[in-house]
Amino acid sequence: MKSCTKCLLPETAEATTFDDAGTCSVCHQIEYKEEKVDWAARGRELDALVTQFKDKGLYDCVVPFSGGKDSTYQLWYVVTQLKMKPLVVRFDHGFYRPQLEDNNKRTFKILGVDVVQFTPSWHVVRELMLESLKRRGDFCWHCHTGIYAHTMQVALRYETPLLFWGESLAEYQSFYSYEEMEEVDEKRFNRAMNLGMTADDMYEFLGGRISKRDLYPFAYPKHKDLKKLGVRSVCLGNYVKWDTKNQVEIIKRELGWQGAPVEGIPGQFDYEKIECFMQGVRDYLKYIKRGFGRTNHLANIEIRNGRMSREEGDRLQKEFDGKRPQSLDLFLEYLHMTEEEFLEAATRHQVDPHQFRPNEVEPGPRMPDYDKWDRTDVPWPNRPGIKIGG
Repeated sequence: MKSCTKCLLPETAEATTFDDAGTCSVCHQIEYKEEKVDWAARGRELDALVTQFKDKGLYDCVVPFSGGKDSTYQLWYVVTQLKMKPLVVRFDHGFYRPQLEDNNKRTFKILGVDVVQFTPSWHVVRELMLESLKRRGDFCWHCHTGIYAHTMQVALRYETPLLFWGESLAEYQSFYSYEEMEEVDEKRFNRAMNLGMTADDMYEFLGGRISKRDLYPFAYPKHKDLKKLGVRSVCLGNYVKWDTKNQVEIIKRELGWQGAPVEGIPGQFDYEKIECFMQGVRDYLKYIKRGFGRTNHLANIEIRNGRMSREEGDRLQKEFDGKRPQSLDLFLEYLHMTEEEFLEAATRHQVDPHQFRPNEVEPGPRMPDYDKWDRTDVPWPNRPGIKIGG
């Protein structure tokens, strides 16, 4: 399996191309970001955007918020640098880690913001997780769609047309490039977020196991309603040069934000994906399907920013990627599933030329807060059988 000659991104990565020299499209995007984007001009565009929407309603903007490094930074930036009054919107996907709440409470108090949180029914979420895993080898459909679709619904309800998301997808993938001013709209939602399945699709797939109204949090709002309000849904990273390492230093200093160990991630990246206790399973699925995991992703960022050699990145990915996460035990409990069924569902979605070898997998370490993760036993009397293939 070939990888980029500059970073370590393999040919199995989604929405990625390679030039004749073997350099991946993401590396070219970062080169464009560093060398050709006029960030001062982008900053002036941001100022003009803020002026257009500020002090026009109950809130100046909506900021989606998980409590991870990126959303914490974007909230800090909107409040302290843009001097805006945001409505903070949290979509609880069901897997927030306990220590995250301390970070969030501290952040909200220091910044003085209003917060709305929505938690969908666990019975509905569980059905969606199982169906999504079988059809796409990814159980996070409810999270991908809920975070984006429901946040847009909240913007409509509060009549707040401006939304600030985090980094551009051009930072890590090639759905968009830095030459574009990427909008977080329905086109982007369908291209990169919903795994090619709409809420209506899910309703049909589930065959009546949940009602249509149960799926409203995952359905993107109607275009006519968004247009009537004049919605602008933008990436802050298209206007502000994104640098995760520097941003983490800012939120640690200004907000007392604290990192945490995460499954499959070297300790030096204690800021990455700390909010979700199922992150290890998600990255393990990616490794099963595509042959690389979260450490490869993080090493690539450091290599592109000149902070790590390709050799060191390769050493780290070999040491940390592909370990069986202990969170898989809890995941299997949630879905009333055997590990054999899990692997059957995942391996159906392998991307050539990668070949997953389950007999070579080693166990990953136990996380210090593992015993605090939710283990509520919820009956599932009408659970469908595991018929892989949809």
